[in-house]
Amino acid sequence: MNLIVAVDAKWGIGNKNSLLVRIPEDQKWFRETTTGKAVIMGRKTLESFPNKSPLKNRLNIVITGNPDYKVEGAVVVNTIEDAVKAASDYADEDIFVIGGESVYRQMLPYCDVAHVTKIDYVYDADAHFPNLDELEEWKITETSDERTYFDLIYEFVKYERVK
Repeated sequence: MNLIVAVDAKWGIGNKNSLLVRIPEDQKWFRETTTGKAVIMGRKTLESFPNKSPLKNRLNIVITGNPDYKVEGAVVVNTIEDAVKAASDYADEDIFVIGGESVYRQMLPYCDVAHVTKIDYVYDADAHFPNLDELEEWKITETSDERTYFDLIYEFVKYERVK
């Protein structure tokens, strides 16, 4: 399974249930990478989307502790294990964990690849992704050229779990 995330220089991912920044090339990369695949997210991540609607052309799996929660166009589950089971018709490389913080942390042990957009700026963040640079079992296997969006510098970095 994969994780896909955009992080700031301190691995921040969000503030008040919103992304820290929207970079068009990163959003395009996310859309192209996940379309036609399964995406696993928490309820608050789903509710941060426009109209609180599932992403088009993907199997949307939403994890929530609320057994009565329903969303048209999504599979709602109550546990990490149920999310993994709901995605079982997809190959591991076609399953993407897309947030938020709690779901990323709980799903990290299930994943072997992390696609990280690293933004060279520190935002005011109240949600963070685990710092893969500090975890021995994760190694960088690919790095894009440095890119800019206005005055922001960022790059696409692929991490893989060392087996």
